[in-house]
Amino acid sequence: MKIVGRKTARVDGLALAKGKAVFADDISQKDILYAKFLFSPLAHAKIKSINIKQALALKGVAAILTFKDFPVKYYTTAGQGYPEPSPKDYRIFDDKVRYVGDRVAVAAAESLEIAEAALKLIKVEYEKLPANFDLEKAMDSKVVLHPEKGKTFIFNARKNISANIEAEVGNVEKGLADSKYVFTQRYFTPYVQQAAIEPHITRTWLDENDRLIIRTATQVPFHVRRIVADVLDIPVRKIRVIKPRLGGGFGGKQEILNEEVCAALTLKTGRPVRLEFTREEEFIAARSRHAQFVEFTLGLDEDLKIRAIDLKILQNSGAYGPHALTVMSVTASKSLALYKSPNVRIRADSVYTNLPPAGAYRGYGAPQGFFALESLMDEIAHELGLDPLELRLKNYYKKGDKIAIAEVLGEGREGYPVILKTTGIRQCIKTGRKLIDWPNVQNSKNQGSIRRGLGVATVAQGSGIAGIDMGSASIKMNEDGSFNLHVGAADLGTGSDTALAQIAAEVLEVPIHKIIVYSADTDHTPFDTGAYASSTTYISGNAVKKAALKIRKIILEQGVKILGIEKAGLKNGLVTGADGKSITYAEICTKSFYTDFQLQIQASASHLSYDSPPPYNATFADVSVDIETGFVTVHKIVSVSDGGRIINPQMAEGQAEGAIPQSLGFALSEFMVFDKFGRIINRDFENYHIFTAIDMPEIIVKFVHTNEPSGPFGAKAVAEIPIIGPAPAIANAIFKACGARIRELPITPEKILKELRRNQKKKSEARSQISEVRGKKKSIVRSKKLVEEFFLSIRCTLMTFVNS
Repeated sequence: MKIVGRKTARVDGLALAKGKAVFADDISQKDILYAKFLFSPLAHAKIKSINIKQALALKGVAAILTFKDFPVKYYTTAGQGYPEPSPKDYRIFDDKVRYVGDRVAVAAAESLEIAEAALKLIKVEYEKLPANFDLEKAMDSKVVLHPEKGKTFIFNARKNISANIEAEVGNVEKGLADSKYVFTQRYFTPYVQQAAIEPHITRTWLDENDRLIIRTATQVPFHVRRIVADVLDIPVRKIRVIKPRLGGGFGGKQEILNEEVCAALTLKTGRPVRLEFTREEEFIAARSRHAQFVEFTLGLDEDLKIRAIDLKILQNSGAYGPHALTVMSVTASKSLALYKSPNVRIRADSVYTNLPPAGAYRGYGAPQGFFALESLMDEIAHELGLDPLELRLKNYYKKGDKIAIAEVLGEGREGYPVILKTTGIRQCIKTGRKLIDWPNVQNSKNQGSIRRGLGVATVAQGSGIAGIDMGSASIKMNEDGSFNLHVGAADLGTGSDTALAQIAAEVLEVPIHKIIVYSADTDHTPFDTGAYASSTTYISGNAVKKAALKIRKIILEQGVKILGIEKAGLKNGLVTGADGKSITYAEICTKSFYTDFQLQIQASASHLSYDSPPPYNATFADVSVDIETGFVTVHKIVSVSDGGRIINPQMAEGQAEGAIPQSLGFALSEFMVFDKFGRIINRDFENYHIFTAIDMPEIIVKFVHTNEPSGPFGAKAVAEIPIIGPAPAIANAIFKACGARIRELPITPEKILKELRRNQKKKSEARSQISEVRGKKKSIVRSKKLVEEFFLSIRCTLMTFVNS
């Protein structure tokens, strides 16, 4: 490989470094209107009346929209493949609000200040309804969030169940009954926010042909086009969606949140509209990671091989159900694809509550599942007196194994068979074990108030969604031997444009600067399902490779014709015949344009995979715990991944180094706090604590190399796998350090101290019981002696009597 597998400068690096106008808001427009939402102050209410007259009369206000301006039409805000598996339970504006932050109205005005003033003049009369904030009681609550007719894909509206999964391979009950050891434990992970630097921002306008242009910070431009067309009942051909550079997405921008409203305002006023969320609005009105209770039951035989896995999930949808079914599907399918078991069962419910809707967040359900599974694996190892690595190594899927759950559980539908062609999990453990100095630190003794411990977690993910994700690419050649590469894939700042350019350059044997990339513009690039599910390199990369191979073939054919020879080879930008005659790419293209063999050298290709090869990761954590304060210090994280052949090592390292802080926050500091009225309390970065530069431990990122035959040049995914392992690894390290097993994230000092006190109380009670038993034993001994002395005395008396 000359280009793939090498550290390569990003194709957009110079523009970003120079601060060029590349983001959604980096354009200047005349006559623009500024839009602002009015959000519900109540968690559940019926809008009895809404009066906008005074607000409309305010000078500078161009439009105000409410539910009265739209017909009743239900859709989902989830940017997913069609038909969307998420419930269609949402309206652009509704006459009922279901959480604090639900949309009530939108104002568009000449300035942001006027729009905000207009919102204060809107008079809304609410009929307050009872609210349900308790995830565990939601299914039995009398509060029904979605009783309306016309909503579809809700599993059971009467019981507030937005989505349900029931699936089984083998016979779990029999597997558990036949097991020598059975362990059950339940864990909880809370709402957490993606916290991207760039908030949601959308600009809309009409072009010279009155076509609607949507320039928006999104991960899913083609889904935006389709959903906006459906919601506003306008033809797809009348809409163009442009995805510029993103300041982070992490799944939060896999949602249609502002685009349909901005579009409606532009269509009403004929003017450009800008709508941007503030940081507070990101917390109250955007999406977050689903809160979940996850319960695993594992049955093991006498050889410590897993015989049965029973998984139960209870998930909080929030007030609406975007991604409800598919996030639970991933929680199950990824966590059940790591350890081999002949008997596997999943039972899951996602329920509505009057809290903000959850959605996609990097890892997409897998972090919740693996926090539970990898914590339980450590608990089992501790209970049985094993090294936690030893237990894991006995149970991994091996190359050639069929992953049982994959066929019965896809994302929102049945899956497809997966035969494991590559797995580097053992190499990941071997590499990480050495880098963390596992044997020496594990066996070191803890003394004093600062206790040190190591923890490990091993995890799996997928490479795109089998049978669903599709990517496309088209390439055309220019007279100087350069190529325009058009891809529908959305670069979120991950560097996917660069990785795809590397794949094209490798096939065509040209330097990367000769690949000019255009991405994610629904008018000018081919279709792509979007940047999510770790799909871009694996799915879109295969499409690019296919298109580049077609181009290579055409170049060779044209070169042979132009040279007038029968056979030739292609190497280093030259077509060369057996007789030594050669011709450059530039000459081939120019002659193809202007001579007898006129042809635009171009090709297109699409790629859909029915496979989704798992990348693997082993994460090791080195922490210390102050047992007097409960404070945790993370000293080092070692993350070792198997992502197949790494297309660009530097960018892959960046993926891991960006994912680890998100998981550190998930483990130790991040959670959304709600008051008794359903209002989020910590809605800024002063009170919602993400990990920053000064909090960071030493991070070591490594990759082990496997060669996945179904991936472009052997590549699998690397985007999400590094975010999954740090949280359970830290939890396991904390237990090793001080004996506090915390089963609810985040792991705060208060929880650690509470658990330490509980452990101390148990030890005290145990000591008391031992003392009591010892006391009873002493009493029994004393009583026995007294009895013996009594009978001895009787015997002596009798003997005296007999002798006398």
